[in-house]
Amino acid sequence: MTTATERPADGEHRRRQTKRQGATVTDEAINGIKQMIVSGELQPGDRLPKEGELAAQLGLSRSSLREAVRSLTLVGILDVRQGDGTYVTSLRPEILLDAMSFVVDFHRDDSVLEFLEVRRLLESAATAMTAQRITAPQIAQLRALLSAVGTEAPVEAFVANDLEFHRLLVSHCGNSVLASLLESISGPTHRARIWRGVTHQRAQEQTLREHIAIVDALEHQWPEVAAARAAVHVAGVEEWLRDHLSPEEPPARPEPGLSAYAGRRGRRSN
Repeated sequence: MTTATERPADGEHRRRQTKRQGATVTDEAINGIKQMIVSGELQPGDRLPKEGELAAQLGLSRSSLREAVRSLTLVGILDVRQGDGTYVTSLRPEILLDAMSFVVDFHRDDSVLEFLEVRRLLESAATAMTAQRITAPQIAQLRALLSAVGTEAPVEAFVANDLEFHRLLVSHCGNSVLASLLESISGPTHRARIWRGVTHQRAQEQTLREHIAIVDALEHQWPEVAAARAAVHVAGVEEWLRDHLSPEEPPARPEPGLSAYAGRRGRRSN
């Protein structure tokens, strides 16, 4: 019930103002915890002080602190363990960039070519770095992986092998941030790879041949050649997709089983 001096619009304005103030207090709590981590007061793996103590230390309410903890948990900064407390995570790139994977999953179909372009640029650089560092046992592991599935394998099995090949390849580049970033942006290209595997008669044969050529360059420790072959490998998918994708018509979704497979986050094809 409103008073004679308070119009409904005034009440709505007050509620919106209160909501904005609440968001600001939560931001303060987030920044307070962030500063404790950045300054070194809290190290990776450390347990946060008890809720009441931390709220008093930051000069904030417990409710604002809880909202901040929830937000930082979602982006991989904090880990809430039931019955044990809240801890700072390891803060490793693959954990922090996992939040990016979640956001990237909301891409539009018509942006998949842009993701492929970024992947081509980054993966060619990562492959060149791998050529300078990879060991003989790691080369043998890549070759064994490629030998584990033939060109006549079902699309799902071939794509799974393909995803693991690229994950393993960039994991040897010596830069965990670059490897994790490639993993994070790979999601939008899954469906395009599977669509190509289903509709292109010789896609699997061509993919395997290009994979072997990349490993050959790695074995000879030819960074420039390895980078060029990796770039051509991804560019081939780009070219195929451009030929089959009109500006008005996004890629047709694959069969339900393949779509579900393609939607798994943290894996990549081609």
